[in-house]
Amino acid sequence: MRNPRPITEVQLRLVKPGLRLFTRLHVFFYKLTGGRHFNRMGGGEICIVKMGGAKTGQPREFPLMYVPYRNGIVLVASLAGGPRHPVWYHNLIKYPQFEVTVGRGIHHFVARIANVEGKAVVWPLCCQVYPDFDLYQRRTQRDIPIFICERVVH
Repeated sequence: MRNPRPITEVQLRLVKPGLRLFTRLHVFFYKLTGGRHFNRMGGGEICIVKMGGAKTGQPREFPLMYVPYRNGIVLVASLAGGPRHPVWYHNLIKYPQFEVTVGRGIHHFVARIANVEGKAVVWPLCCQVYPDFDLYQRRTQRDIPIFICERVVH
């Protein structure tokens, strides 16, 4: 398959307001139904990730696809193959300890960016769970970051 067309900054700016609304509604309905609805996207499982905002420190919530891995999860900062990292990427860099809601359960994690060797191990697993991740990587010139997130036991 040929490389897909890249997403442009102009396209991102055009969809940003709709994406913000979609994100808020997704989080609302996921929580309202205890994760019975709005829990899958394109075949991948969705969780609600709550973290501090990079600029304000205020709590931010995002519905994100996750890949179970060992005793934790993997989060892929793909932005559908957009030209830059998603907003939540910068939040996790600044505040790597975060909360995840799966169904009605709340879990705590600490995130680290996978190094080259780590990404080589988990990338095929991510693409197996959600094949479009490979499409997204071919769509962009940036190396899509992967966060390996380990559960924090209290």
